[in-house]
Amino acid sequence: MTIEVVGIELLGYHGVLEEERRQGQRFVVDVWLETADERAAETDAIDDAVDYRDVVAAVREVSEARAYHLLEALASSIAERLLGLSHVASVRVRVRKPDVQLELPVEHAAVTVERR
Repeated sequence: MTIEVVGIELLGYHGVLEEERRQGQRFVVDVWLETADERAAETDAIDDAVDYRDVVAAVREVSEARAYHLLEALASSIAERLLGLSHVASVRVRVRKPDVQLELPVEHAAVTVERR
């Protein structure tokens, strides 16, 4: 079973440039979690499920714990933290930087990582 929590918006102080780290910017995190079992579908009990509140809290905690230079490091840290949640067997995390400033306009820059 796959749980999706898509479009978690954060203000983060991450980036290579000092200006990015000082001013902060928007980051959008998308999470796909494979459950270890399908017990929640049978019991209809939150104790047997991946709680979305825990997912969002974990993403926020990782982002606020320190400033990352690279999206790769931020995405990897989020994935590792999410693997520690109850009922999670594997995760896929995409971190998007929608306001990235490059020579040409782009919709966003992103990094996706998967962990089992």
